[in-house]
Amino acid sequence: MKTSKNGIELIKKYESCKLTAYKCPAGVWTIAYGHTYAVRPTDKITQEQADMMLICDLTEAENCINAVSRKELTQNQFDALVSFVFNVGCGAFRSSTMLKLINMGKFTQAALEFAKWNKSVGKVLEGLTKRRESERLLFVK
Repeated sequence: MKTSKNGIELIKKYESCKLTAYKCPAGVWTIAYGHTYAVRPTDKITQEQADMMLICDLTEAENCINAVSRKELTQNQFDALVSFVFNVGCGAFRSSTMLKLINMGKFTQAALEFAKWNKSVGKVLEGLTKRRESERLLFVK
């Protein structure tokens, strides 16, 4: 599966785009739409580069979900999971209770797992709480 326009808009809503490197709440150097790979403090990019980074990062999240999900997903479920994996990473998703529930076909219970992922460095963040609720609502839609 591939991310739909709705999924991309959800990610853009919560990631926003910054063309100069900054530290995210977890203290990780970040640029573009939440891109963290090989970012240096002095990095500056163009909007075109940011859009390309988003496509690459989306592909990583899509590949992860397609590889580990054993149940057929709706487009909305897939889009919600792409936003989630884009943010928390494939490793965290791969070992999550959410994925275990999805693979058992327990989608209602899996949807409740989004709310548990609203912390960064042990601290609840309002932005993550809102994002997880948006992802959950899309997942159950």
